[in-house]
Amino acid sequence: MIRRFLKWLSILLIVAATLAAGGFWYTFMSPYGYHPAEPAIIDERIAEQDVFVYGTLRHDWLRWIIMGTPVETREATLEGYRKQDLDILPQPDGEVRGEVLTVNPAALRALDRYERLGVRYTRESVKLEDGTMAWVYKRLPE
Repeated sequence: MIRRFLKWLSILLIVAATLAAGGFWYTFMSPYGYHPAEPAIIDERIAEQDVFVYGTLRHDWLRWIIMGTPVETREATLEGYRKQDLDILPQPDGEVRGEVLTVNPAALRALDRYERLGVRYTRESVKLEDGTMAWVYKRLPE
């Protein structure tokens, strides 16, 4: 009885893992399922660009899955904004703490896809507290 239960539990776990992996691939890596409303602006001549992240992209393991490589980060602050749910909104005395990733054009393209550039987010250039410029993803109005 226990062996039978473990057999079915194993099958169920394998099917669930396969479906999760397939869903992730379809959403974030496949040529299907993502059709941006606006073309991404990525200058291939610039070898590295900074991206300020303040939400899920602060997780090392998630960035590694999305970009296929680990990326070093540094702590950073974006002044003049406040974080609200999955977005940042202008607020004169606000600040958002996050991290800066330095990425190549291929990694920036992968981040654009993860953030659904043109569908859920737009990518804008902002000046960080330390004076450096970086891209940041901001939610599009629904």
